[in-house]
Amino acid sequence: LWDVVDYPEKQPGESGWGQKVSAVWTWKNELPARFPDDVFYGKIKGGRAVLMAVAYLRETHYPATHVPIENCSPLAQELYRAIRLDAMRTAELRESVGMAEKSVRNRFERALVELQVTLNIARLNDPDADGDTWVPFSEQYLDVVEAGSVGSAGSSGPARRPGVS
Repeated sequence: LWDVVDYPEKQPGESGWGQKVSAVWTWKNELPARFPDDVFYGKIKGGRAVLMAVAYLRETHYPATHVPIENCSPLAQELYRAIRLDAMRTAELRESVGMAEKSVRNRFERALVELQVTLNIARLNDPDADGDTWVPFSEQYLDVVEAGSVGSAGSSGPARRPGVS
């Protein structure tokens, strides 16, 4: 998306993020929320943010990339246990696991990215969500998990939390 957006990058003296960053940031959240059967937002190896077709996620990316939670780091497992109990925004999650201090923020961020890269959590596809709200990947993309576990590609679209479109 970044490579094809034809907005100017932040200009010297311009306040805020600039047109290009603002547009891409909005669309990376908006596209999956508006088109949850078609567009997935997540992180790939190296922590890079991506948008991908749900069909590609189901057929190729998930089977090749998913790592069971028990094979993730102890801190990632701790974050996952908290998210499994209830969807949480990043700041709430940080507080719930006692990692709000600056001295441990990098560890927290690495574990959060690890959970995204290994496809154990996903950003909630809710256009009204204020900030990043995290849910178990299987809760939002049950069809992808089921297809990946049996090696089939046929499905009717992502499973989502009730009331979330």
